Amino acid sequence: MESRQPDESRAGIPDGGGATGPETGPADPAAEAAEPQAAPRPALGIAGLSSLSRIIVALAIAVLVALVTVQLGAGFLHVAPANTLSKKHDETIDRIVFPEFEQNWRLFAPNPLQTNIHVEVRAQLEMPDGGTEETGWVDLTAMDHENIRGNPAPSHTVQNELRRGWDYWTDTHDEDNRAISDRADLAEDYVKRIVMRRLGPVLNEGRVEKIQLRQTSRRIAPPPWSDEQWDTAPVYRELPWWIVTGGDLMESDREVWEESAQ
Repeated sequence: MESRQPDESRAGIPDGGGATGPETGPADPAAEAAEPQAAPRPALGIAGLSSLSRIIVALAIAVLVALVTVQLGAGFLHVAPANTLSKKHDETIDRIVFPEFEQNWRLFAPNPLQTNIHVEVRAQLEMPDGGTEETGWVDLTAMDHENIRGNPAPSHTVQNELRRGWDYWTDTHDEDNRAISDRADLAEDYVKRIVMRRLGPVLNEGRVEKIQLRQTSRRIAPPPWSDEQWDTAPVYRELPWWIVTGGDLMESDREVWEESAQ
């Protein structure tokens, strides 16, 4: 009978074992301790803030929400029909809304504005030789439109200063330019100062002595598809001449104006 030598390639493999890879033993605790552990990820957002920082953020959010709520509430009461709440807090609402957040819904009214109104001015000048001259009419409203056109964020002053000032004057005077309010003189001074800031103290080398304003109204032509027809010719409303004083000028312009009189 032929004798067989034990297969050295299978030495060390227990009976019944079918493993072909290297022998694995129990885990070594020292080796596991030597392996680097992954660092914990830091908490993101508010969860990563300290307790004090969380309190500060919460207070800031609460204040912001309160301010937005008050602003929206004031805007709603400003445009809503008169009621007990709006009448009681009328002055407070006006202080919040005007002038930056003024609301004007005339565009959506049943009868929207159909007239373009321009404010124009001319000046009477005292020339260096002692004579006087009158300038032509200057369209102040057109100047404002030119400053607004193409500007994505025009200032509130450019958009509304002249318009609101003129509305203030017409609200305190009748069609014959006679005062109908205790604020009529204030309205005149207000408009005059707006105009003089545009004109300046000296024009064409002449000192501005008087100014005259007029309103030019033109009805907007009806659309082509409308059967309505009306006259679009300009209608003028001229005011009397106003005497310019040093109080109508800014301090820097006042110095130039006074020096030109000498």
